[in-house]
Amino acid sequence: MSAGTYILFDIPTKAPQVCWSMNTWRTRLLLNYKGLDYKTEWVEYPDIAPRLNQHVPPNENGVPFTLPAIQLPDGSYVMDSYKIADIIEEKHPEPSVPLNTPVQLRFRKILIDFMGQLTPIYVPGVAQRLLGNESLDFFHTTRQKDVGMPLDEYGKQHGPGAFERAEPFAREMTALLNETSGPYFLGDTVSYTDLIWAAILLFWKTLGDDTFQEVLKTTGDADVHTKFLDALSPWMERND
Repeated sequence: MSAGTYILFDIPTKAPQVCWSMNTWRTRLLLNYKGLDYKTEWVEYPDIAPRLNQHVPPNENGVPFTLPAIQLPDGSYVMDSYKIADIIEEKHPEPSVPLNTPVQLRFRKILIDFMGQLTPIYVPGVAQRLLGNESLDFFHTTRQKDVGMPLDEYGKQHGPGAFERAEPFAREMTALLNETSGPYFLGDTVSYTDLIWAAILLFWKTLGDDTFQEVLKTTGDADVHTKFLDALSPWMERND
């Protein structure tokens, strides 16, 4: 690895491989916004733990080893998007990306409620539309344990009405974004909250235009969110 180059560990789609994960997109957007030199190492789901377990301690809660993770130019590794954001901001303070703002705390609560309602849409959707064969069995097995039934059945049983149930929280997100003149949550300042929300929207866009349009519809003001994405578009171009 050349001096100054980061490695971003990311989960690929089926060919042609591109970024899709809402969690890894936020780190990729951060690296893009900071203008840092990095290369992507694609890691299929079954290979995540073997790839990382010699380099980072496991997560304290939930799945022990997850992506995103990065390898720094000095050879050290960091796992977890929030920890990555902290260290990137520390090492590369310009351009600044404000972290842990009061808006972000409010945003995270809304986001958890919003995405929680849409789990029956996107979890089966990832398996049906995005993943390659190398990750499919692992994803089906682990997510079936999480939801208590095969993913197709989960989607059929709980998917109907999910967008309607998510709508109140989506409208809260719109209201939060509209508290300033925009286009970002802090007005004309890009913060980590923006990168998280952009990553969510990019995930839905990659999942399919049909679901992306449904998500925009739930917000009550699609234009606010499309203009938000347009403002961040220079840092969305690199997705591999």
